[in-house]
Amino acid sequence: MKGWLQAVIGLLFVGVLGLAGCAAPSDDEGWKEDASTEQVDEETLKEEAPENDQSETENHTPTVSAPSGEKKPASTTKPATGKKTETSGTTAQVPVTLVKTIDGDTIKVLYNGKEINVRYLLIDTPETNHPRLGKQPFGEEAKERNRQLVNSGALTLEFDIGERYDKYDRLLAYVYVDGESVQKTLLAEGLARVAYVYPPNTRHLTPFEESQATAKKKELGIWSIENYATDSGFDSDAVPASSTVAPNAPSATTGKQATTPNTDVAGNLEWFKNCTELRKKYPNGVPQGHAAYQAKMDRDKDGYACER
Repeated sequence: MKGWLQAVIGLLFVGVLGLAGCAAPSDDEGWKEDASTEQVDEETLKEEAPENDQSETENHTPTVSAPSGEKKPASTTKPATGKKTETSGTTAQVPVTLVKTIDGDTIKVLYNGKEINVRYLLIDTPETNHPRLGKQPFGEEAKERNRQLVNSGALTLEFDIGERYDKYDRLLAYVYVDGESVQKTLLAEGLARVAYVYPPNTRHLTPFEESQATAKKKELGIWSIENYATDSGFDSDAVPASSTVAPNAPSATTGKQATTPNTDVAGNLEWFKNCTELRKKYPNGVPQGHAAYQAKMDRDKDGYACER
């Protein structure tokens, strides 16, 4: 009996051990199975990923498809058109032939085989024959000086990077004679003001403003009449009613005694029709060198005009 019980207990113990071994696999085997699965997934991802993934993230140059199917960098260079392209740095001057001088800031030239009016960039001169403003003080002087300059040497034009024509179909340009700026000369002599500043056509604005400032400080030409030259144009009402600018008077640039009787040593101009008009302002007449002095009014040639 005792032996039988021992045998039964032994069988039961062996059975329990067997069941436990089947229900609980080792941790090592489970880790190995999971690792194997992860490895397969990683390999699958590598096969599906594009071969040039790195180059696409590191190189941002756009690509276009070529006929052969290859990918080539897209070109950012515009195709050649055969036309000259101008840039902000260009200072090339184009030779032209003068046809005629129109006024202080406009000429007519032969350009590309056609006659065309050229309006000077960045300056304005008084009018000579405006339908509304008429003839303004220093208008004839500016025109005459401009005529002298553009007829004195080789004429060239320089264009800026903005609009090349204005609303009147005039060519907009910087004008040179033998390489010297006509605009700058007119400004330096007090026969023009800086005006019509429309970016980006402002390449020479700074030197032009400097020339104007010098003329203004010396009270040359248009700056000799107080409040005549303004930011919006020329105010003829600022000129005294009994005074007008004498025709064809030269601008003063040297500070020397003027050669014409109606300019003083500073280049200021003051003109009267006769002594009767002059005495309304200067009852005792004026001496030689005065802005209002005219030789024809100095009848006794004593260097004093319209004295009583």
